[in-house]
Amino acid sequence: WNQFRKLQNNRTVKYGVPMLLLVVGGSFGLREFTQIRYDAQKIRKKLDPTLEARVNTQKQTVILQEEYEKLKDVNLKNWRNIRGPRPWEDSKEYQEQQRARLNKGT
Repeated sequence: WNQFRKLQNNRTVKYGVPMLLLVVGGSFGLREFTQIRYDAQKIRKKLDPTLEARVNTQKQTVILQEEYEKLKDVNLKNWRNIRGPRPWEDSKEYQEQQRARLNKGT
């Protein structure tokens, strides 16, 4: 019993061991909780097999190529950047002012 009393009053046993248990145990606990999070994200990302069959990956690349061809034909030399209205400005009135300025300039 005497040794047990000495261990109870020892600062390392009283404060150090619980701190180490908290740090080590907490890291294992956090690992488990984060693993649950990533597993749930993986399940959410999986497509339904019927929906996956309807999605055609070959068609998607064709669509991108078609959009690229459309953008290639756009004339960007006459394009002007026009600022949109601010939330406190009246959008229709501001658009008319912008159009009037553009017509004066050309």
